[in-house]
Amino acid sequence: MKKLATLTLSALFACTALAQETKVGIGFSGWTGFAPLTLAKEAGIFKKNGLDVSLKKIPQKDRHLAIASGDVQCAATTVETWVVWNANGVATTQIFQLDKSYGADGMVVKGDIQKISDLKGKTVAASAPGTAPYFTLAWMLKKNGLSVKDVKVVNLEPQAAANAMIAGTAGIDAAMTYEPYLGAVRAKPEAGKIIATTLDYPMIMDTFGCTPKFLADNPKAAKALADSYFEALDLIAKEPAKSFEIMGADVKQPADKFEASQKFLRWQDRAANQKFFAGEHAQFSKEAAELLLEAGIIKQIPDLSKLADTRFLK
Repeated sequence: MKKLATLTLSALFACTALAQETKVGIGFSGWTGFAPLTLAKEAGIFKKNGLDVSLKKIPQKDRHLAIASGDVQCAATTVETWVVWNANGVATTQIFQLDKSYGADGMVVKGDIQKISDLKGKTVAASAPGTAPYFTLAWMLKKNGLSVKDVKVVNLEPQAAANAMIAGTAGIDAAMTYEPYLGAVRAKPEAGKIIATTLDYPMIMDTFGCTPKFLADNPKAAKALADSYFEALDLIAKEPAKSFEIMGADVKQPADKFEASQKFLRWQDRAANQKFFAGEHAQFSKEAAELLLEAGIIKQIPDLSKLADTRFLK
């Protein structure tokens, strides 16, 4: 009996959709954890599964606006951000988990700061309220007896925040950033020290979601999006070198640098997804919502039971 041929990158590039493709716009960023979405597009996995995907790099602070305007129908972001979006009237539902951070998000501080509690009265560079870096800051401060009201926050996106630390920008005592930009700080110890990451505070988890309307109108496409993501993870396992090259190119990193940055997170396969949505997702969403309310980022907690739809994980 002939062995079933496995899909290779070359085969995927050659695939064509057999049916009319469903158009879908996805808002995301250059965060390493989202890179399998780029691989799914560039390797032809989305197309093979009947999808015409447009990947749009949109800052996290603006991603919900793109959803509300109809510019994109789906997005990738952190679990607590979906709480914020729904609390602010942008109805969205998570359908699968992308990754968990294992040291890929962190706080960088200048040399005179020894512990997080030393940040009281100091200036921290972080993205705007409602973003993952801001939430990470709020979470780490709370776990150390402080709140965002105890520091001065200067809004810089993760790449700019990392660059400010590397440049030794006066007036900035700490910064919140993530891979691949955190890796640039790791490579230059003189830029400051990484005082805490998600290894110390495991609270950054990314998921993929869409508007309820898109899911209702396109259930087969939603299933294809989830399946495509898991196929991309399979492809990374089968052809890591070529996959890292494709994913790294999207964030202007050579394959070896991208491979190094992805070691600080774990992409979540179908089995891990099923386990996550069986309990951890709801538990974390509740704790995150309470912190968001306490920090004044949201004015009321939305219906948390409507934040996820696990139909597409089967």
